[in-house]
Amino acid sequence: MKKNDKIIVNIEEVLFPNKGIGYVEGQKIIVKNVLPKQKVLARITKKRSSGLEGVVEEILEQSPFAQQSECTHFSVCGGCTYQDMTIESENDMKQKQVMHLLEQAGIFVESWEGIISSPKQKAYRNKCEFSFGDEQKDGALALGMRKRQSYYEVVTLTDCNIIDKDYIDIIGVTVSFFQKRNVPFYHKSRHDGVLRHLVVRKAEATGEILVNLVTTSEICFSLEEYKQMLLELALQGNICGVLHTQNDGLADIVKSEQTTILYGRDYFIEKLFDLEFKVSAFSFFQTNTKCAEKLYNIVKEFAGDLKNKIVFDLYCGTGTIAQIIAKYAQKVIGIELVEEAVNAANENAKRNGLSNCEFIAGDVLKKIEELVQKPDVIILDPPRDGIHTKAIDKIIHFGAPEIIYVSCKPTSLARDLQIFQQNGYVVKRVKLINQFPRTVHVETVVKLCLKNDVLDC
Repeated sequence: MKKNDKIIVNIEEVLFPNKGIGYVEGQKIIVKNVLPKQKVLARITKKRSSGLEGVVEEILEQSPFAQQSECTHFSVCGGCTYQDMTIESENDMKQKQVMHLLEQAGIFVESWEGIISSPKQKAYRNKCEFSFGDEQKDGALALGMRKRQSYYEVVTLTDCNIIDKDYIDIIGVTVSFFQKRNVPFYHKSRHDGVLRHLVVRKAEATGEILVNLVTTSEICFSLEEYKQMLLELALQGNICGVLHTQNDGLADIVKSEQTTILYGRDYFIEKLFDLEFKVSAFSFFQTNTKCAEKLYNIVKEFAGDLKNKIVFDLYCGTGTIAQIIAKYAQKVIGIELVEEAVNAANENAKRNGLSNCEFIAGDVLKKIEELVQKPDVIILDPPRDGIHTKAIDKIIHFGAPEIIYVSCKPTSLARDLQIFQQNGYVVKRVKLINQFPRTVHVETVVKLCLKNDVLDC
């Protein structure tokens, strides 16, 4: 078999994140964007030591786990992967994927505790970063999600299952505004153009909407006109802030070199349980608010009795976990890299009448050395790539009897758990929650106990 050959593949399983695995003539075939038990006609695109890689040309037999997708963009949009799969099958598949990764990494788990489904499978996201581009080379301006298996092309969203109608309306008027004025998008390879991203955040509880337009510094249109157009929209929620962020960097990421408030404020208010949180433009907050409450309930349960205990909340974002558990603990100390998130966390603690929270701005790798108190429990909720190995060493050095690790990327989790396990920690409990339905992602909560304290853990 060679490149561009077409072969029939029976997909036996789908491994994280979306690698369909089949075998032809004893040779491993990897095909993305498929479902378990599908039979597909695939075209070979790459030959690697791990196996042949291919792309789907045609689905010959449908999976028993399939359903009809309700999204008109699903076949081309890169925003979702499993709109065509029943949610029960998706949950089961994700649980098997995480189990496979941890077993493969040699992680011994004392108690697997299943997976919780998201309370909402539709319109659940409270944040989306949309890209400007074109749907095909030299085509009309587009705004939405990157196309599948495409570095440049963008699908303009006219409907979507994971965000609500307010997002779609904001996309629609924005792309129309810039099309009429012939404002070009920023081209990633030529490094020219103006329009880069549109970030929309909407609170589930309050309905407040924060809109952030990200461009280069070459402004060739009226920001005032753009702002007014947004404010005239009849939305279900209410716009609490319109921002303009300038970014002349080469990387295709949302980054602020300068951010200006065009209207209102640079944050929105969200509620979890009986607490209020000020969420600023660039600070981390769980993207599925309803599911976040279930996630934090798992964290609370895993942490157990916190009375008279010191808790470290590392990678704390706007301090959501810290403040949720603060009422049960003696003291909670949080560390977060993004300074504006820490400022928001401190304001949130005051807003919620919590005096036993302390938040520190800086890199966990460096700031953890400044902590002199000994933690009874450490809560870890790191970015997708996991924890820096040097930071793990410092975390282990504290000798905390219990660690609760919250992970949104199981491959990073498996790697980090290996280090904890090699240094005397036992994986007591693992529970999953499908916080990102219809995508490849899944949230995992792990309880680790130090061997010396395992009987009390």
